Amino acid sequence: MEFRIVSRELVKPSSPEIIQTKPPHRLCLFDQLTPLTFVPVVLFYANPDHSNSVLASSTDPFIRRLKRSLAETLDIYYPFSGRTNPDSLFVDSFNAGLPFTLAQAVDCRLSQFLKRKETEHLNLLLSRQPFQKEPTDVDSPVLELQVSVFPCGGIVLGWACSHKLIDASSIISFLATFCALFRGQRNGVVSPDFAQASQLLPPRDPFPENYIKLMETLWFTEENYMTRRVMFDSKSIAQLRAMAAGGGESIKKLSRVEALSCFIWKCSMAASKAVSSASKTSILVEAVNLRKLINPPLPDAAIGNLFWWAVAAANPYDESNTEMSELGNLVSEGIGLYRTDYVESLQGEDGFEAISGHFEQVEAMFEAEKPDIFGFTSWCGLGFTGQDFGWGKPVWVTPAGKVGRAFRNMTVLVDSTDGRGSIEAWVTLDEKRMAVLERDPNFLAFACPNPGISNL
Repeated sequence: MEFRIVSRELVKPSSPEIIQTKPPHRLCLFDQLTPLTFVPVVLFYANPDHSNSVLASSTDPFIRRLKRSLAETLDIYYPFSGRTNPDSLFVDSFNAGLPFTLAQAVDCRLSQFLKRKETEHLNLLLSRQPFQKEPTDVDSPVLELQVSVFPCGGIVLGWACSHKLIDASSIISFLATFCALFRGQRNGVVSPDFAQASQLLPPRDPFPENYIKLMETLWFTEENYMTRRVMFDSKSIAQLRAMAAGGGESIKKLSRVEALSCFIWKCSMAASKAVSSASKTSILVEAVNLRKLINPPLPDAAIGNLFWWAVAAANPYDESNTEMSELGNLVSEGIGLYRTDYVESLQGEDGFEAISGHFEQVEAMFEAEKPDIFGFTSWCGLGFTGQDFGWGKPVWVTPAGKVGRAFRNMTVLVDSTDGRGSIEAWVTLDEKRMAVLERDPNFLAFACPNPGISNL
């Protein structure tokens, strides 16, 4: 499997004279708290030009149009063309440009590429290693794009998104605007809100060094991690939802994502017990989008890391504590906290005090023991599978490939493109736990490991 790099360049906003008058973009508190790492978003399209194959050349009309539309999008989302600074308080240098890589697949059709079972090869579609700890002593791009062209005419857009500014809702607003401008439909532009995040969640200067180190510890641990893709069809999801809710009317209160998180957490706990004799607390942390929970609600295009972590803790050696219904209660309680005045306590200048209390609890927990922590985040329902540049929706949307050596146990849930309500889970675990999980009959009773892409 080989990709030839055709060109590398910087795509800059198309109106630099306007962009250079923009003040530096101020990061919010949660941007400040989020370590510098790049999250991949990879969109696969079968054949954007149904009459002629796209050429992997910077002079190809399709590629030129793609870059032109991207430059126009950066006029609107100008911080995405900038650089994060080592002090982590601002994004500036908006005319620095978005790194744009053009690559050509060598002797491989898109259908052949998608038949490969290894997840590691997906990293070939990105301009940088995803999910690794990045150096913070140099200016860093906010967003990068690699366009990979296949001989059959298939094309893949591989985005590397700096988590210092971009969360899932932020990138989906950018992509929707990029698609609209490429189609020539300016009425489809999604106007970003760059002000609300830092106004509601102002950054802290100076920021306690011990909190930064604690966040890096929570995000990055040296292990030999493995990522596996598994599919849950709608029938399995419905069954797991009923199990997590304990049956009855409470099933309506537990989302599909929450039910899957409970199940994967339960199976991960079982894997932990199998590889370790130590009795450790098991902790689930699940990303909660704050935009609709803030009063008044923020627009989906409010830019920044407008999420925080719901927490649930269980004792894996207490069987009653690991039943799906009990885990469902724990997860519901953790997420339910964000439907109280807790969200309000995070806002304003006093919000740092609430965050400090959170960190003090985590520090105390780590002093008592080093718990097993399993992270979950969901892209479901955000619209990734609907990003249409005018040549059809993507045949597949995925985070990519092999994470860096220093990362964490993490699951990303993504809508399947099969049109039947399935959800893909991209599960990252250390090697020993993954070996147990892949053979767990309870897990395999509901999860289908790495099925084919049915709609290609």
